[in-house]
This record gives sequence, structure tokens and C-alpha cells, in this order.
Amino acid sequence: MLRNSRSVTRLDILDWLKDPAARFPSRRHADLTEDGVTVRAVAAGLGVSRRVAGSHLVVLARLGMLRTRRIRHRTYYRRDEVRIAEVARMFEKGW
Repeated sequence: MLRNSRSVTRLDILDWLKDPAARFPSRRHADLTEDGVTVRAVAAGLGVSRRVAGSHLVVLARLGMLRTRRIRHRTYYRRDEVRIAEVARMFEKGW
């Protein structure tokens, strides 16, 4: 199956967020596992601007794959395991 670079990037993000503590530095005001990671952290991991990382995160959040949480002035993103499992089941059934 061919995948474009955007889908690879988004799959990478979803993979990284399975275990955010292993991939991202800890935050003083938020727990990586409970609250998620910021756009800045994902941008640094991808080596892209915050705007590019943010657009990937927004797409994943709109699809329901990520949940968001505001803490102070930042938005944190984490996986929505229930939604991801639902989508995986749809693909297994042949959609």
C-alpha cells in the first residue's frame, strides 16, 4: 500500500503518543500520559514548524483520534484509544 508523507507523519504521531513519556520530555504543569503533549513537543520531534505540527494534530483531533485538553495557555493532545480501536475494526471488516 502506498502512503504519502502526511499519512506517515500522522501515523508517527499516533505511534509516539502510545508512550509519550518515552518520546517527549516531561512537563512541569502537565502529565504526558494523562494530559498529552503540546504542539511544540510534536514539532520538535518531527523537525518541523509548530504550524505544520499543529495542522497534523488538528486533523487527527477532528477525526477523533486525539483528545485535547487546555492547561493554562496550551493545548495538549493525547490518543483516544476507544476511537482508534473503532477505526481499526472498521478497516479489519473491509470498511
